[in-house]
Amino acid sequence: MRSHFLPPQGVAATCAVASALTMLPGNGFAQKFIAADYATNSTYASGWTAGQNGGYGFGPWSFDATDMVPPGQYQGMSTSPALGRSWTLATYAEHTGLANAGRAILGGLQPGQTIETVIQNPTGYHFYRGFDVMFLNGTNNNAGGVNVGAFRAQVFAYFTTDWNLVDDSGGTPTTMDLSTTAATGVKLDLTLLSTNTYSFTMTPLSDPSSAYTQSGSLTTNLPINYVNFRLYWGTSTGLTDTVNNLEISSMTVSGLALNIQRAGTDVVLSWPGAFTNFALVSSTNLSPTASWKPVQPDPVLVDGHNVVTNPIAGTQRFYRLRLSQ
Repeated sequence: MRSHFLPPQGVAATCAVASALTMLPGNGFAQKFIAADYATNSTYASGWTAGQNGGYGFGPWSFDATDMVPPGQYQGMSTSPALGRSWTLATYAEHTGLANAGRAILGGLQPGQTIETVIQNPTGYHFYRGFDVMFLNGTNNNAGGVNVGAFRAQVFAYFTTDWNLVDDSGGTPTTMDLSTTAATGVKLDLTLLSTNTYSFTMTPLSDPSSAYTQSGSLTTNLPINYVNFRLYWGTSTGLTDTVNNLEISSMTVSGLALNIQRAGTDVVLSWPGAFTNFALVSSTNLSPTASWKPVQPDPVLVDGHNVVTNPIAGTQRFYRLRLSQ
């Protein structure tokens, strides 16, 4: 089994090859991180400062629009019990403080791609205070009170501590309380199903079975090319204060996974069923002039996945998913 990844060309660029001579039994996935950075990266060994850029696929960190009155350390590294070494936001004035951090997604988020970040949010209750993660089109952080974005996941403790998700249809209250996502952290996954539709999943690391998923449309502040973390919360006692601080351990961008499995003289290809607007195409080579043709038969939905069975023929054949026009 061999798998290959092709650079984006206005399509989902996940690709796999089935070869009558070299294909081995079992499953294979054609998927690759397009962007990835972790707080454990050596870039942050001496701390976290504006302008740093670890990993790949993201722009440098910006701390612009952080409220620096009163002066203090609003961004730094900490080691939380749950997430380990983390980029950490802290505020030092309960009703005026704002810690702000963000960075560009190089090339922007494309249909079929997922941006994932793992955070540990603060606990407690501070009336009229909160935190958010924003996905937007821009070149820098949103200032305090500026909430324009394509998609926003937020908790603001007006009269509830539940997460609220905001898209072009407005805000949608969730069943996910901040105490659940703060227990050992939460994984946030925003997937573009098309140029203007999405799926967003919040998975508490303490209880993955209680994950919350929402789908919808995006019509403003597109395309998404920036991620912004903001903390308006209680007075922090320092970078180890997990009650009041917001911690981020990782962020990645991945492509749409195409699974390929041999079944006798056939290959069975599958991908998540939510992606109904992607077509499976194939070619016998990967040259710049390769002819990519639709694969028949059309996919069928099996256990939540689009499935296509195709006979193995010739020396090799490459498959990929292409956004339908």
